[in-house]
Amino acid sequence: MPLLINAYSTLASPPPPAFLAQPPARRDRSDPELVPHLQGFVGYVMSTVEDGMDARTFGVLRHLQRVQTQFSFEVDERDFDALAAWGEAANVLCFLPDGSVRDAAGNVLASRGEPPVEADAALPYPSDARERKRRSEAELQQLGAAPPAHLPPVLGAGEVRLREADETMRRMLALCAVAVRAESLSSQPLSVEEIRAKLGPGVAALSPAERAFIAADKPDEETWANQGWRYESAALLQWALGLSDALPAPTAICDAGRVARVAIDHADEAAIAGARLRPLPELLDALDAIYRRHWLVRQARLDDKPAPIGLHPSVVYERHYALNWLLRFDEQDWDEVGTPT
Repeated sequence: MPLLINAYSTLASPPPPAFLAQPPARRDRSDPELVPHLQGFVGYVMSTVEDGMDARTFGVLRHLQRVQTQFSFEVDERDFDALAAWGEAANVLCFLPDGSVRDAAGNVLASRGEPPVEADAALPYPSDARERKRRSEAELQQLGAAPPAHLPPVLGAGEVRLREADETMRRMLALCAVAVRAESLSSQPLSVEEIRAKLGPGVAALSPAERAFIAADKPDEETWANQGWRYESAALLQWALGLSDALPAPTAICDAGRVARVAIDHADEAAIAGARLRPLPELLDALDAIYRRHWLVRQARLDDKPAPIGLHPSVVYERHYALNWLLRFDEQDWDEVGTPT
């Protein structure tokens, strides 16, 4: 008897399940009903948790939040091996009529008790993401630091919905606008009009929180300090846009004066229209590297120890924040970007 499978791929362009006699039902993020469906699915998986969230269930939830394509089809038992091979290539999790969430090989990752979760069930990750994780770990081990092996890979190239280059340029300019304003507050405060004269497109692109900060005569000290660190986020985006040649180790603060000058030199519509981002693999390499370094920084703080291998905690945080925005982590707007590790 054929088995109904709902398969959830994190890839924007997954390979079709060619082993099927009939084309499957398929929908992607262009279907307005997919995201609400996924939100309901997340709620279902949450309902299977009884004794606290574990890493496996959290991994299932993160997969569902990144799903870009859903397939629905019936498969015969004779095609289970083909299903497993396709599912690995398409980076899918499967939902079965018995209420279980399974990997492509059929092993149970989540259920409401029956069938039981299986120890050898494996969360799917694209092969390029797994290889990127391996390289990052090897680099850190050579430097004398070792994040835990259980930290997952970051996104694979086929999972990314990258920001546009012109949007990234405007965001970089906005970050410089608030950083310049924060810096000026300690000596000769610059008005919004003075900043607009140099960084007009950046002022126009301010987020709600940034707009409130830049307009405040006396912002609170925490907000002031936080916005002052945005030079580091801006420096990261300048690198991503090819406006700086190299991304140095996150062990020292950037040259804020240079970052500001580069921004001012590119604060016009012609420069914005001509913006180009670095190749996606370079951006993903940077994300994986900073993700694991951010874990090291946070663990050192929990252990009441200095950050290892000379890492600067604020520089690490700002880079992680900017890269998560650029690569659309959870589709969050700038003011809400998360940096979980």
